[in-house]
Amino acid sequence: MVRGKTVIKRIDDTTSRQVTFSKRKSGLFKKAKELGILCDAQVGVVLFSNTGRLYEYSNSRMKSIVERYQEVMEGQQFMSASAEAKFWKAEGARLEQQLHNLQENNRQLLGQHLSGLGLEDLKNLENQLEMSLHNVRLTKEQLMIDEIEEFNKKGSLVHQENIELHKKLNMIRQENEDLQNKLNMRVQVNGENTSSSFDQYNIATPEDVIAIQELSQPHPAARDEQPESPTLRL
Repeated sequence: MVRGKTVIKRIDDTTSRQVTFSKRKSGLFKKAKELGILCDAQVGVVLFSNTGRLYEYSNSRMKSIVERYQEVMEGQQFMSASAEAKFWKAEGARLEQQLHNLQENNRQLLGQHLSGLGLEDLKNLENQLEMSLHNVRLTKEQLMIDEIEEFNKKGSLVHQENIELHKKLNMIRQENEDLQNKLNMRVQVNGENTSSSFDQYNIATPEDVIAIQELSQPHPAARDEQPESPTLRL
């Protein structure tokens, strides 16, 4: 019968978990004992259960194993700290020398401290300066080209915006002209309607009213003539 593979995960059942702990603890201590016998090793195993109970096994005194462990760990920490201090000391010296070289190179690039240089060193310095100047000029030219392209892009955008604004302005002017034409036509139509209304209903104009008033008044000569009084004859 093939034994199934055990899944390593926490056992939820308390009884099963306790049984498994007891079996595995015995197996672990057995393996530790066999390791000490077969390999002539000093073995110490310390185990705490989930309830806090201590279990231990050693093929010699547990105290001596713990003391030996502490001595080894302290020695390793001391050696580690010492090695780390040496490393950082060497690293600091290296960085200090590198800084000194950079400062000296910078002075030489500025034309200082050249007395100790030979002909070959001076040629190398000259080549380095020419290369640096060449790189500076290339960078400058590239920046100028980038700025010109940026200005051209902005100019194109401004030109396009001007075209759009002119189009909008022409549309607004056309709309204003259309509105003015409509208004003129409406005024003309209203004038014609008013004139036809006067003719249809014989509405007197102001001139007609003045003429009627003049005709209705008596003539001055007729107003001065008095009628003769009749004479009574006897």
